[in-house]
Amino acid sequence: MAETQKPAEKAAAPAAAGAKPITMNVRLAPVNNSDQPLLANIATLNMSPGMGFVDFGFLEPGILNALQGMATQGAKMPEELNGKLVVRVALGYDAMANLHQQLSRALTAIQAQQQGSAAKKTS
Repeated sequence: MAETQKPAEKAAAPAAAGAKPITMNVRLAPVNNSDQPLLANIATLNMSPGMGFVDFGFLEPGILNALQGMATQGAKMPEELNGKLVVRVALGYDAMANLHQQLSRALTAIQAQQQGSAAKKTS
């Protein structure tokens, strides 16, 4: 197994209100096959005291397409779907806040890129 390390960004909590967060690089070494990507197309969050559990799962794409067609036609939707649990991640509140910040930045960048692409197509 290759001992490659994946960099992860970690923003430390500011010491005082209004202080800028400190950013540092954190390197995570893979264990067993943890460096292999897993595919998930659905996520759910369950909270408990002190932490949140994020379940990443996979639903067959054919099922998702069929659901979209059923919704468009106004057909009766199934009461539940069976998928596969890919991984469950337990996060403390600080890790959840850090993940929220990283996801927000990534989604903002994606949205800006999409808006820029749409503006180029219309001109």
